[in-house]
Amino acid sequence: MLTCYIRYIVNPEKLVEFERYAQLWIPLVEKFGGKHHGYFLPSEGASNVALAMFTFPSFADYEEYRNKSFQDEDCMMAFAYAKDSKCIVSYERSFFRPVFE
Repeated sequence: MLTCYIRYIVNPEKLVEFERYAQLWIPLVEKFGGKHHGYFLPSEGASNVALAMFTFPSFADYEEYRNKSFQDEDCMMAFAYAKDSKCIVSYERSFFRPVFE
């Protein structure tokens, strides 16, 4: 099992747009076999940091999702929305092996 952790630097003036972007991606990750654990938007503290986490059964499954996402019409619309709205300044992606009960 592999969890992808994404740390976004977002435009604090575009949090509504980033929240919409997040709402677009949750079902898309699940469409390709992942389990989305949600997006976490700024509240207290830094006003420009947001997080997301989702899990796939394996790194190979994650790679398949990534490859398919570049061909999927709904994913392409979500990518375009982020670009057009300029809600994301930058992001970094890390991978973890989760431990559950």
